[in-house]
Amino acid sequence: MLQGYGPIIQSLLGTLLTWGLTAAGAAMVAVIPGTKKSVLDSSLGFAAGVMIAASYWSLLAPAVELAEESKNYGENGEYAWLPVSLGFILGALFVLGADVIISSLGVSNPEMILAMQGSSRGTKEKDDSFSTYYEQNPALSDNATTIDVFTDSAPSRRRVKGAGDLSISNSLHSQHTVHESSVSNSKQYQQWRRMLLLIMAITIHNIPEGLAVGVAFGAVGSSHSATFQKARNLAIGIGIQNFPEGLAVSVPLHAAGFSVSRSLWYGQLSGLVEPVAGVLGAAFVSLAEPMLPYALAFAAGAMIFVVVDDLIPEANTSGNGRLASCGAIAGFVVMMVLDTALG
Repeated sequence: MLQGYGPIIQSLLGTLLTWGLTAAGAAMVAVIPGTKKSVLDSSLGFAAGVMIAASYWSLLAPAVELAEESKNYGENGEYAWLPVSLGFILGALFVLGADVIISSLGVSNPEMILAMQGSSRGTKEKDDSFSTYYEQNPALSDNATTIDVFTDSAPSRRRVKGAGDLSISNSLHSQHTVHESSVSNSKQYQQWRRMLLLIMAITIHNIPEGLAVGVAFGAVGSSHSATFQKARNLAIGIGIQNFPEGLAVSVPLHAAGFSVSRSLWYGQLSGLVEPVAGVLGAAFVSLAEPMLPYALAFAAGAMIFVVVDDLIPEANTSGNGRLASCGAIAGFVVMMVLDTALG
């Protein structure tokens, strides 16, 4: 059925398949239980392994091969490393620049972060931290009387020192609450920043893959090696590879506190650029094909930078380094098998 359409429709349908499999992988977050720190660290390790394997087998190796075949980089492709190296460095610099811009914004809008997480834990955490504060300061609880304290959610009863010391207690509570809120917002911001970089890296990786599918369908018939069967197999292969990539985005988001629906939404969103890139690649095949080595290497540089600069260090900060390493090995093996078996 697909063969009866023109190259643009073929590219659109083929890349809709790749996006659908990305969404299917992201949907696995609904059956993976738990939001513990160990789950977050192991899922970050898994994402790192997937991204490292994809950077080589899905991006760098094809980029070198395309550069060698183009004849624009030496008679025998001896300068094929040039576009690949340049694209790789530019990809890393792009993510570095984006990270600097995000970090320079600071925690300017914690309400937005909480809204993105869809979490209602803030009130409970503040309430619990108040109790812990008085437990760590027993002097405030000596000869204390019980009064009603109204929180954002419901009234509760707290023990404070006598009525004469109520203003001191309120002042200390206010200072403690501001400090706790600042620390909590900072942690939430760092999680939001990390997840944003992860989503951006996977999204950048999907753009050249969509272009590759579009170019493959658009170039059918232009040479003996450019066949419909090869273009179709490429779309299927990339789609299956996208399954663990969707999973690698949605599971860390959920483990970091995002709801299942939001984790699924952001996970599938990373693959939604492929239909757009596929249609553009088929429509402008003569322009897109020479850019593929740069685009593929650019995506690889962006992904590797996120892995070594953020994912791996973060996965080792809470004593779960061995678990994160096992996750990275599992992710690498899964992606390597898919890439080589479907290449």
